[in-house]
Amino acid sequence: MPKNTRPAAKSRKPFMIGAAVVAAAAVLGIASYQASSPDPRPTVAGSAAPSSPEGAASGYPELMKLARRDAGDPLAQGRADAPVVMIEYADFKCSYCGKFARDTEPALVKKYVDDGTLRIEWRNFPIFGAESEAAARGAWAAGRQGRFWQFHASAYAQGAKEKGFGADRLKELAGEAGVPDAARFAADLDSDAAKAAVKKDQDEAYGLGTSSTPSFLINGTPLAGAQPMDEFARAVDAAARAARAAKK
Repeated sequence: MPKNTRPAAKSRKPFMIGAAVVAAAAVLGIASYQASSPDPRPTVAGSAAPSSPEGAASGYPELMKLARRDAGDPLAQGRADAPVVMIEYADFKCSYCGKFARDTEPALVKKYVDDGTLRIEWRNFPIFGAESEAAARGAWAAGRQGRFWQFHASAYAQGAKEKGFGADRLKELAGEAGVPDAARFAADLDSDAAKAAVKKDQDEAYGLGTSSTPSFLINGTPLAGAQPMDEFARAVDAAARAARAAKK
């Protein structure tokens, strides 16, 4: 799984999440490290070893609060009141993020989002330079016109990453995604609002100690890497059981 090697800018302010969150968030940083480190257990080719902590099915309460549950969020899918929220921190230039988007996410949507169990909240976490940042802003701009997930699908299509995310390519992706107003897309892409939105997501991820993509929080439980569907299913099922038990 790709790992962030970009040094933090000296002017970057830490994401203020509180002492309790800092303590719990270290788990996601450890999970990210473990997922990119050698592991003796067998894994699916191109994926990292399972990294969710044993016995953490109910998640870390402070990390669960990071779920925004905004019904109008165009970078999310699933019911705002779903019992399970999966937050995904990802980069459009990340090969493993693309693998997850193509191989696993559609199955999660079909099995859990469609029946109201799961909500997926995307966080832009560009860590591979200027084109990553541009793609993140492009995705956000597409979302302003209700086409984020279509842009997401085009940007993660097989071979799309190799074409880069220059200005002309982003316009092409917006067209593939069916973004209706190209002029508005171009304006939103380079807007201060787009930069602020991407930075907010970045700061959240950096504040959690996240060092690689994709990284996930499933009801506050960390899971790192493009894991096979079975790993995500186990995590979602455990979180759903815990949520149901908490209501009793």
